[in-house]
Amino acid sequence: MMRQLLLDIRPIAAPSLSNFVAGANRDLLAHLRSMTGDQPGASVYLWGDSGSGRTHLLRALAAESKARGLYLEVDQINFTPPDTLIGALEATHAKLWLFDDIHLLEPEAQIALFRAINLAQARGITVVAAGNGAPRTLPLREDLRTRIGQMLPFCIQPLHDDERIELLQAHAAARGMKVEQEVFDYLLRHGRRDIRSLLGILDLLDEHSLTRQRPVTLPLLREVMQTRLI
Repeated sequence: MMRQLLLDIRPIAAPSLSNFVAGANRDLLAHLRSMTGDQPGASVYLWGDSGSGRTHLLRALAAESKARGLYLEVDQINFTPPDTLIGALEATHAKLWLFDDIHLLEPEAQIALFRAINLAQARGITVVAAGNGAPRTLPLREDLRTRIGQMLPFCIQPLHDDERIELLQAHAAARGMKVEQEVFDYLLRHGRRDIRSLLGILDLLDEHSLTRQRPVTLPLLREVMQTRLI
């Protein structure tokens, strides 16, 4: 019970466009901010490696959209019958439909997304989709790839090391962690490079610090990394 109480007093900041470290993606971020008004504009396709921030941006866009953004993750699309999904989209008043991880869609779900994009075009709805590669490389049916290829494309650029540290510092601050610079430096040198793994080990470090009542130090980080083989 005490462990749960300790974790509960350190909420994580919800994804927003303001807490996304832009790096070389400033034009992308500016464009997404312009889409949060009453008229989101042209449909967009985002792609980048795992941990690049695709999901963060989609969830932030959904939350901040004055036009009411509807965020759908891949499991919702894969496990919802196409007619049921289309019916739900027809009933919504959202002017911004966001589809995440489309490279993971099953065949039936690909049909549903194709129909959803056509429906969006007919109703003047803006679609934002995200995947792990350029449209031509996606493992999707050809007609769906064509639809995705007609959207405004943005490739999410990876962060440089100083930008990764900025992101880690912001994440630590959101958790209320006190972390010395040497901890961040060590994590970048010896941890996995993708953002998801870096943030994951920082979360584990915070949990170990709380449950063991120990400060966040370099020795504690080494213990956590050795335990998790990261």
